[in-house]
Amino acid sequence: MARKVTKAVFPVAGLGTRFLPATKSIPKEIMTLVDRPLIQYAIDEARAAGIKEFIFVTSRGKSALEDYFDTAPELEASLRKKGKDELLEVLKSTNMESGAIAYIRQHKALGLGHAVWCARRLIAPNEPFAVLLPDDVIAAEKPCLQQMTEAYEETGGCMVAAMEVPPEKAGAYGVLDVKEDMGSIVSVNGMVEKPAAGEAPSNLAVIGRYILNNKVLNNLNRMKSGSGGEIQLTDAIAEEIQQARDVYGFRFRGQRFDCGSKAGFLQATVAFGLARDELRDEFADYLSQMVSQQRAAQ
Repeated sequence: MARKVTKAVFPVAGLGTRFLPATKSIPKEIMTLVDRPLIQYAIDEARAAGIKEFIFVTSRGKSALEDYFDTAPELEASLRKKGKDELLEVLKSTNMESGAIAYIRQHKALGLGHAVWCARRLIAPNEPFAVLLPDDVIAAEKPCLQQMTEAYEETGGCMVAAMEVPPEKAGAYGVLDVKEDMGSIVSVNGMVEKPAAGEAPSNLAVIGRYILNNKVLNNLNRMKSGSGGEIQLTDAIAEEIQQARDVYGFRFRGQRFDCGSKAGFLQATVAFGLARDELRDEFADYLSQMVSQQRAAQ
């Protein structure tokens, strides 16, 4: 049985330029989806999977992200005085224990692989670790990373979350070359980052959840720039396959939203809004009216 995964890396150094001007003053990761910032969804998913230590790879201008996880004594005292116990509990869920979070700076934007490599000194030899990209928000009955850690305890090796995409969209992802399809788990022959049109080895695309071993960090040590002139994490994982070590794709159960794009963020807002009991009826009525008005105008 593989070692339990208790440490996770969150690459959050990006500038979020697709959301300018909002991201001129706030990190993209604390933009709110309904009433929680994107990073809170990733943290909650990690906690559900048993993660105890959280490593954030940040950059300049991310101090608001760091402050978000601190206690807010004055706000808590005000809520307590006003008897707003439910809000107090919500607020406490955003606090992190002292020492649970580490912040590492990525000084140059050299790609996801480089961001993960920046955390290398906080990962022990032979220690598995997770990587979560907060842009990918996954609605699932059982959180995606929890599904993966349960599967990983049986397989070991490296594991990437995967979903089926239309062939014409495969060029936007890292794509798996499948060795054996075992249902929710597939063994992998290789990985191709952003394949050219018609050259994708499958329609199974890698999305922003990974369980990796320390050897991937060693591979990143030797990596040169790949697709897009960046150091690609998929290249370092593919190197594990070249070294005859096991790599698996995991078909998670749930719906993934790309909150790194405006359209994906809006889609997630609708989906998560409709999933909330206190919002569903009013919000659904409004959406229905909007659709009716658009159809009438056509």
